[in-house]
Amino acid sequence: MISGRGVQDGAVNRIRTRALASALCVGLLVPGCSSPADDVNGDGSDGERPGADTGTEDRAEATPTDPPSTPDPAGTGTATPTPTAEEPHPVSLPALMEQEFDGGDLQVGEVLEDAGAYTRYEVTYRSGDLTVSGIMNVPEGAGPFPVLVLAHGYIDPEIYTTGRGLAREQDYLARQGYVVLHTDYRNHAGSDDDPENEVRLRLGYTEDVINAVLAVRESSLDYLDGERVGLLGRSMGGGVTLNTLVVRPGLVNAAVIYASVSSDAVENFDRWTRNDPESSELADEIIDAYGAPEDDPEFWRNVSPVTFFDRVTEPLLMHHGTADDTCPIEWAHDTHDALDELGKDVTFEVYEGEQHAFVPQWQDSIERTEAFFDEHL
Repeated sequence: MISGRGVQDGAVNRIRTRALASALCVGLLVPGCSSPADDVNGDGSDGERPGADTGTEDRAEATPTDPPSTPDPAGTGTATPTPTAEEPHPVSLPALMEQEFDGGDLQVGEVLEDAGAYTRYEVTYRSGDLTVSGIMNVPEGAGPFPVLVLAHGYIDPEIYTTGRGLAREQDYLARQGYVVLHTDYRNHAGSDDDPENEVRLRLGYTEDVINAVLAVRESSLDYLDGERVGLLGRSMGGGVTLNTLVVRPGLVNAAVIYASVSSDAVENFDRWTRNDPESSELADEIIDAYGAPEDDPEFWRNVSPVTFFDRVTEPLLMHHGTADDTCPIEWAHDTHDALDELGKDVTFEVYEGEQHAFVPQWQDSIERTEAFFDEHL
């Protein structure tokens, strides 16, 4: 069902006020202000066994302050930068907006499975100087087929295997006639390593998703319809999806997010890094590099997609459960309200009693997802 919450003024400010209050609580060590760190499945397991894979959830997808470029209605992935007085911080969404992406060289490798309705292949593609691995499900038939790029949630890279995330979605959507390209991201499975990605607030994952879409759009494979491309992200991958929408408007035709992390980087950083004793070393390294949120709020605005929601041009469908104790539904309400107040095409489906892993009502959600992509692709 559509969320019953009405449009509220100042959604962006509400997100930032709450996040800054949390940051100040942590920085000042006010008793009772900080919340305990959560163990997170990220992907609700690997999409097959909800709750099986645990790890700390994605630590931040962030947002910038000045809208630094104009939308790219042609979907080329090369939005025109708007001149700014200063160069953006190299770790920021504005820096990604100015970056030239050259994703391509989509290579189809071994057959992993013949599922009858589709064939599952190993794939690789180029993401900057890196090669990123993944899988691609190709439906039976001549095509060309519309394509969905899938961005998975957090799964510990130490246990991750290629194509492991979003297994239910991979299978279902391929059976409905979509080519499904599931990216592993850098540092996962057969992808090249990027040792700076964690300190860079995992913005490399956003680069990998943008380049995956460009690899599809530029591919000469005759069964891929590069003019009809959608994006689906879950949990941490929901934040990657929101980043992608603000960094490269017009790159995809439509997007769906499930149980997404916050659109404010401070909330993610505090929940899974600064308040997690096991991540204290990483938290210190990030604060040393960029400053704490209460000390340098401008940096943290520039790594939060909510800052740049005015750039979003694609229709977005959001799914979130009221019982999600990994990514609180308040985050989804705030993201929805911020987009809605800007007049963006956003649909918010709320699932009473549903948890982060989306099990009892997953079928309802995936049928809505299919209908949404059918309409927009």
